[in-house]
Amino acid sequence: MSDSSADSREPRTVDVALVYAGRTKIRYTAQLIEDNGARITVRTNWAASHVRDLGFVRFEPGDLFVEHYWRDRWYVVKEVCGSDGALKGWYCNVTRPSTLDGSEVLVEELGLNLWVSADAATVFRLNEEEFASSDLRERDPEATRMAESALDELELMAKSGQLARLDQVP
Repeated sequence: MSDSSADSREPRTVDVALVYAGRTKIRYTAQLIEDNGARITVRTNWAASHVRDLGFVRFEPGDLFVEHYWRDRWYVVKEVCGSDGALKGWYCNVTRPSTLDGSEVLVEELGLNLWVSADAATVFRLNEEEFASSDLRERDPEATRMAESALDELELMAKSGQLARLDQVP
C-alpha cells in the first residue's frame, strides 16, 4: 500500500515514537520519504539538542538520519550522516515490526542494537548482556527468538555490504 502523499510536493510529516519496555523512550518528528507497503522510510535530524558520544560514534545536532522501518521485519536501520553530509555509519535497532497509524510510526524496541561504521569495517553488536538478563525470554520466547535472529540478519547484511544498498531492499 503506497502512500501517494509521500510523493507530493509538500513532504508529509510523521511522528516517530520509540517504545521500550512499555514506555515511550523518545518521540520526534520526521519527513516521510516513502511508504511502499512493506518499508517506511523517513528523514530527520538528530532529535536531541546535545551530543551523544557512544565511544565509537558521536551523534550531534545537525546529523541527518534516514531511517528505514519494516512492517514485516524485526529491525530498523538508520543511516547516519554528519552535518557535512559524510556518512558516519548505520545504527540498527532490533524491534518488533513497525506500524504507521495515521501520522505516527510506532516502533517497539527490544533492546538489541548493531553499529556499523561507514566503511563497514567495524561492526558492533550492542546490549547483548542486558538483553540476555531481561525477562523477555520468559515472557515472550518467540519474540526472543525473532530478536536474536534479526540481530544475526543485520550483522550478515552489514558484512555483505547490503546496508549501503537499502534502497534496493523491499
